[in-house]
Amino acid sequence: MVTLSFVLLLLSVQWSWAQEDPLLPFSEHLDPEHKVRLKWGFDEIQGFILFELTVNTNGWVGFGFSPKGGMTGADVVIGGVGPGGSYFTDRHAGGNSMPSVDEQQNYKLLSLTESDGKTVMKFQRPIDSCDKDDLPITDLPMKLIYAYGQTDDIAYHSSQRGTKELNLLKYMPHVNPSNRSFFDITMDNFIVPAKHTYYHCKILKAPTFGPKQHIYRIEPVIENVDLVHHLVLFRCPPTVTEPLEAECHTGADGGCIEVVAVWGVGGGAFEFPEVAGLPIGGNVGNFFCRLEVHYNNPHKSAGRVDNSGLRFYYTSELRQHDAAVLMTGLAVAPGYAIPPKAKSFHTYGMCDTTNIPKVLETPHDLQVFSVMLHTHLAGRKVRVGQFRGGEQIDILAADESYDFEYQEATNLGKTKTVKLDDKLLVECTYNTENRDSFTWGGYSTTDEMCLAFILYYPAMNLSGCVSFPDLTSLHSAMGATDANSWLNIMFTKTWNDMTINEYQKTLNSIDQFIIVVNSLNKASSFKGTLPDLKVIPPAPCISGCVTKSLAVLSLLTCLTVQWASFCNTNAN
Repeated sequence: MVTLSFVLLLLSVQWSWAQEDPLLPFSEHLDPEHKVRLKWGFDEIQGFILFELTVNTNGWVGFGFSPKGGMTGADVVIGGVGPGGSYFTDRHAGGNSMPSVDEQQNYKLLSLTESDGKTVMKFQRPIDSCDKDDLPITDLPMKLIYAYGQTDDIAYHSSQRGTKELNLLKYMPHVNPSNRSFFDITMDNFIVPAKHTYYHCKILKAPTFGPKQHIYRIEPVIENVDLVHHLVLFRCPPTVTEPLEAECHTGADGGCIEVVAVWGVGGGAFEFPEVAGLPIGGNVGNFFCRLEVHYNNPHKSAGRVDNSGLRFYYTSELRQHDAAVLMTGLAVAPGYAIPPKAKSFHTYGMCDTTNIPKVLETPHDLQVFSVMLHTHLAGRKVRVGQFRGGEQIDILAADESYDFEYQEATNLGKTKTVKLDDKLLVECTYNTENRDSFTWGGYSTTDEMCLAFILYYPAMNLSGCVSFPDLTSLHSAMGATDANSWLNIMFTKTWNDMTINEYQKTLNSIDQFIIVVNSLNKASSFKGTLPDLKVIPPAPCISGCVTKSLAVLSLLTCLTVQWASFCNTNAN
């Protein structure tokens, strides 16, 4: 009997996992009794948001957005399955009365079912429909309203209604498993040097666990908010067996380069989706890790003591997948120069997943659910393009108004698949108009980086997938014979729009070294070229009157073609 119960439980868990929809990664109950559940996902690049509303009723259901939480000014949909089939309409409310049907129906019904006392309505709409009767969905918290009846007679909902405020486009889940705990990895009374930029590294043994657990939430523990710019926790290879503290990037990093967690200034806590968590314990075993803290101390304050770091919440309630972080973009290495006086200079770093099988025995596709983008002070935009079969298929993530003081891991609106053989191109746009000298790739705040940290599942023993220009090719293309003559060319050139553009084209056309590294620091390097990244425009915003005008224009065009055909026939 016990065995049978275990098998049934296992089948139940497997079934619930199988129902996870990568297009609907977010979920919230809208009511305290958990009778109304909303799932959603979105694509900001394409400009659409997808909903699935499940309500414990065999009657009509309503859902929408309200300026103040009531009916006045609300943008709603009403649907259900009646005796004559399903019904679904886009409406707007002027007050506490039956909402009026919109002239322009911007909500598109995808499916509507009723069974076992539940009605499930799946539909999508533009994030901004440009319809006066629809409310635009923004990246600020919005008041969601719902109502339902026990029959398909759409009437007053009585107490079967409610309001909940959610940020749909910048949603961060917050769960509280019954079996949960946490541990901290922080600096220990570290005295911050009186330097503008300083990276401190602390190598320590990670907490020891028995059975496997999953980390489901990571929070920053920041003691000096004016000094700590970002934190990165790296996993060390098995060759690292002793603790150490030293300045980072001085040869004392121990080869610990597999990113486990990232936090940037302006960011908050990060919670993993319901289907994934960072594994600890079990087969993961004991390991050392390296905490890297970037201190930005422009006033060169002396004697400041810091205990900043990260807090990890974990649970024995395992999720379906182990998650991991993959660092992509432009490798941080000497020799990359961004010219001064540039209004909009682009750098590129590429991850070509073709060579992942050369460093892993069992590679697989990546299911990407979140991305953290990172540059320094000159950064203005960051985009991550996805290519397959030589063609761009998507913008995986983008920040068109990058802010150095506000960096956080952002949940994608849907889980996106990166297949083996896909290419990810990280593009960073910089403005150096106010700089008189070169900006070099490096770790200082006044240096630059161009990175995208990809959060994905199922986890692979993979630490980095980056690229860097072939400097020999760059020197040759610019007429230099070696590094010194190239530096002479760079420092004696007059930098203006024309010369900056020429240098940009040269950088983009030469070969790139593409490097893939696994958790044991086994690397595969090969040469490739950069594809052209195109911005995918969002779906056009067409108002009702424009729609009508296009319809009339289409009709006139059709009649004109038919009339011309008629005349030609009679002439012959």
